[in-house]
Amino acid sequence: MMSQLETDLQELGAAEEFLDYFSIDYDEKIVNVNRLHILQRFHDYLAKTALPTDETEKYAVYEKALTQAYQDFVSSDALTEKVFKVFHRHDGQQEVIIPISSIGKSS
Repeated sequence: MMSQLETDLQELGAAEEFLDYFSIDYDEKIVNVNRLHILQRFHDYLAKTALPTDETEKYAVYEKALTQAYQDFVSSDALTEKVFKVFHRHDGQQEVIIPISSIGKSS
């Protein structure tokens, strides 16, 4: 059985919805440019974290991970952060196509 937090999160889609849900202040300009990068980084942080079973503690862990994911792009950019494999290409390599179905999966 899913917790209320997990149920709520399944209903969210846009980066802004996640940021609003966790009451994280954000700059729309940063989110508009980096929305997929922020969500992928959020997912990556959660994948590396042991999640508590307590709902309140789990909320705090999610909030911290999303805040950090957002802040990564406040102080940097997508090219520097290299969230997606396409940014790991070396000069001279062929173009890499990342299917949309791979977003949200850990590398």
